[in-house]
Amino acid sequence: MRIGELSKRTGVSSRSLRYYEEQGLLTSSRSDAGQRHYSDAAVQRVSLIRQLFDAGMSSRVIATVLPCVDIPGDLGVAEETFTAMTRERDRIDADIAHLIETRAALDVLIAANSRHRAKLSTAPEPVTRSA
Repeated sequence: MRIGELSKRTGVSSRSLRYYEEQGLLTSSRSDAGQRHYSDAAVQRVSLIRQLFDAGMSSRVIATVLPCVDIPGDLGVAEETFTAMTRERDRIDADIAHLIETRAALDVLIAANSRHRAKLSTAPEPVTRSA
């Protein structure tokens, strides 16, 4: 299939698909006219790449992880991929911990703001003088 068809089937822009190719995450063959052609398996590959990007992985890390999918029987590749995936999981855990701390800080501010608003709503209206 051509790049436009892959874009339609995956919901990923042609520009992003070309970027994936530049980064070595996706491959295509070329016609005599230089048009990209992708196999049907590219749909699943793009879906996996999107999941990994959505998890916060960089294209460099994704390039480290994908060989495990491409060469599942290679122990060296499996070990490198395991290390990369473990490092990414640890990074995500740290991000989650930071987000939890940030949410707790916001909860404190929200509670303080709620108390302040309650005080303001029960305070008498200031008297204004007419000129």
